[in-house]
Amino acid sequence: MNEISNRSPIEADASRNEGLGPVFLINLHVAACFVSMVYVVQYYAPLMRLAAANSDRLLLAALSGAPFALLSILFAVCRFSFGYVVGFYLFTMLIGYLWLLPLSTFSYDHAVAYASAFASGMAFLLPAMLMSIPATQRFVLSEVAFQRLLTCILVLAAAALGVGALYNVRLVGISEIYNFRNQLEFPTWLSYGLGITSNVLLPFAFAFFVVDGAKWRAALCLLLLLMFYPITLSKLSLFAPVWLIILAVASRAFSTRTAVTLSLLVPILFGILLAGLLDLNAISFQQFIAYFSLVNFRMIALTSGALDFYNDFFAHHDLTWFCQVNVLKPFIDCPYRKPLAIVMQDAYSVGNFNASLFATEGIASVGVVLAPLAAFICGLVVALGNSASSGLPSRFVLLSAGVLPQVFLNVSLTITFVSNGAALLFILWYVTPRPLFGKPT
Repeated sequence: MNEISNRSPIEADASRNEGLGPVFLINLHVAACFVSMVYVVQYYAPLMRLAAANSDRLLLAALSGAPFALLSILFAVCRFSFGYVVGFYLFTMLIGYLWLLPLSTFSYDHAVAYASAFASGMAFLLPAMLMSIPATQRFVLSEVAFQRLLTCILVLAAAALGVGALYNVRLVGISEIYNFRNQLEFPTWLSYGLGITSNVLLPFAFAFFVVDGAKWRAALCLLLLLMFYPITLSKLSLFAPVWLIILAVASRAFSTRTAVTLSLLVPILFGILLAGLLDLNAISFQQFIAYFSLVNFRMIALTSGALDFYNDFFAHHDLTWFCQVNVLKPFIDCPYRKPLAIVMQDAYSVGNFNASLFATEGIASVGVVLAPLAAFICGLVVALGNSASSGLPSRFVLLSAGVLPQVFLNVSLTITFVSNGAALLFILWYVTPRPLFGKPT
């Protein structure tokens, strides 16, 4: 008992990650994803271009997703890391796509797409979750400089809000944001600044304040983060404070691996519960759809369905060969003048359809045959985050990266790293002084 009590917070935190992870919860998560997809098909089949569900098709869908579900063993045996978090979210997205594939009404080669998605998932998860070479810190901030950095983040966030307010301040409901968001025009530098500050800088400061016990400063981070919503009209900014609070509570009560699992499992299960209550006429359709549409459909199923749309489109159109990346456009003859999200909207009328690295760096850029290679390279890039964060408490890593998994579900790796600040987060992890977390609290 004395030996445990004398451990530093880092050592005690690491000891919690030994052994198997939350095996039962992970299996329950896979089952919940399958059940949630049944309700998604029931209510959104026409929008997602899916065939109507019957018992035979649902059985085929479950059998289609089952082999990939075996990769869930990785989340039971691997230690926590940044790649663990991102991998779990992308695993959920891929298993949803493989489940939906037998119901797809699109005419591309489903067998090749299935093999490509399966191989891409493995190619990404293995390096992202298994590679964690501790980085040698050649440059480390002093503890005083680190505290000043946190203060600068708060000041920078307030400044970004002030400048952003000069271009747009609009309080509207979630259902109305798409009526105004396309009208927003920010300078490029400000657009990058708003994204990086809300997705990385404020969560990073919040994570340290939570671990350090500075409750009021942590609350200030959440307040500033919430204030980005009327400026950017982003649902992510609106729900990020609540999301970070949930992660903070879950990671305090459970191990970080369990907290990651619960972060998706609980919202999905709640949507399934509402669907059951709707069948029993215990709630109204409006109450059900307000939650289920936002979480089970838009946050989970639609990101899976994006792979279906991208596979269909690029089976009949030219590949981009990464010409969608702004810095490469001057050097590559690009068949598409508009961003891919607009291209997909013009083709399918489903809204501006951004998608994950599997759809953008994979299917759109190099095609289904080479997509696993692109996914492997993306996995190596994510593994750099494992190295940069080595030696930091897992709870701090989870909270500081708390917003990014949602970004990875919806945005390409390139945009995630540049516009949304993932590369900056890696740098911040790298220069963070580890002795700060070794002190007794």
